[in-house]
Amino acid sequence: MLIDGPVDIELPDGTVVRSERFVVALCVCRRSKSYPLCDTSHRKRCRTAKQRSDSADGQQ
Repeated sequence: MLIDGPVDIELPDGTVVRSERFVVALCVCRRSKSYPLCDTSHRKRCRTAKQRSDSADGQQ
């Protein structure tokens, strides 16, 4: 999710994360190692052979 920055993000434990960027990418999949900021970890998700065959079946 992209939002206009700069921003202060308060986490449930009270920790505040600050980003000075003009546009800030927030992680919504929770795979990021720098959560709550996105590090594009969602791109590394591997599909299993079953997921590939299921999606191929639906493209007829």
